[in-house]
Amino acid sequence: MRELVLFDLDDTLFAHREAVDDGILRHLAVVQGPFIAADPVSAQQLWYDLEEEHYHSYLAGRLDFPGQRRERARDFCAAYDVVLDDDQASAWFEAYFTHYRDSWRLHDDALSCLDALAESGVRIGLITNGNLAFQSEKIRRVGLAGRIEHVIASGELGVAKPDPRIFQHACSVFDVTPSAAMYVGDRLRTDAIGAAAAGLAGVWIDRRAASVAPADAADAARLAVQRVTGLAALPAVLAALA
Repeated sequence: MRELVLFDLDDTLFAHREAVDDGILRHLAVVQGPFIAADPVSAQQLWYDLEEEHYHSYLAGRLDFPGQRRERARDFCAAYDVVLDDDQASAWFEAYFTHYRDSWRLHDDALSCLDALAESGVRIGLITNGNLAFQSEKIRRVGLAGRIEHVIASGELGVAKPDPRIFQHACSVFDVTPSAAMYVGDRLRTDAIGAAAAGLAGVWIDRRAASVAPADAADAARLAVQRVTGLAALPAVLAALA
């Protein structure tokens, strides 16, 4: 039995996409103006796509953490012919963020999975690509703080998933070898393949039946990445890999 299970946070334990989708629609309903006629599905998709673009610019060091928020707000508003300066973009994002934060919750299968792992004696940690203070606020707000032994954040370490160093560093913090650890995340390349390439058992939680690029499928097969559609299956996967 592996000694350690490390999790991604957003869209693995924490229902980030659902909070984003809910938060942007609540925000637009308050702002109204040119957004009042916005198609809800298109607005949600644009907001999510801009998060992907600008958050990865932050991870790559091209933007700081507040900067990626400003650019996301600025580009979203520009799509509706609204021009924002830096201060306006920051304020627009902060108003959205209130609605996003009010929607924070765990996935329904998160706590039962963590309970089952803890009862079997497995240690539990997190590796997240993000700002430690921000991610720690989420962890506290949704009741995970007492269940997580250590949180490894790329913003503190200076390297981000799928760089093998962040997975190996996490194992060293727990004083276990990578072969004694499992990593679970919602992104096939960033999380599961990255972890498996670093020597951990990689598990991809595919909640949305995502399409897979041929190169990713080949690497996942070569590295024996396990795929699950929910966290309820994780204890059985862990036992099967013993």
